[in-house]
Amino acid sequence: MWTEENNALYRKFVFNDFSEAFAFMTRVAIEAEKADHHPRWTNVWNTVEIWLNTHDAGNTITEKDRALARKIEGLLPHIN
Repeated sequence: MWTEENNALYRKFVFNDFSEAFAFMTRVAIEAEKADHHPRWTNVWNTVEIWLNTHDAGNTITEKDRALARKIEGLLPHIN
């Protein structure tokens, strides 16, 4: 579930291994590029953390962030 913290939507995704995490990141990257809205994220082995906010709106949460979060949610419904 996405939470709001420090003016960003945040979610941590845990996968079975690095390959699954990287494949997920690739799918997110494609959606982010289509939306011209790019997340801040980290990846350590099987864990991907994503923060979404809109820089052009003063680093606050906007509908762009909520829309990308919904797209990300739909990528892998079995994510923890």
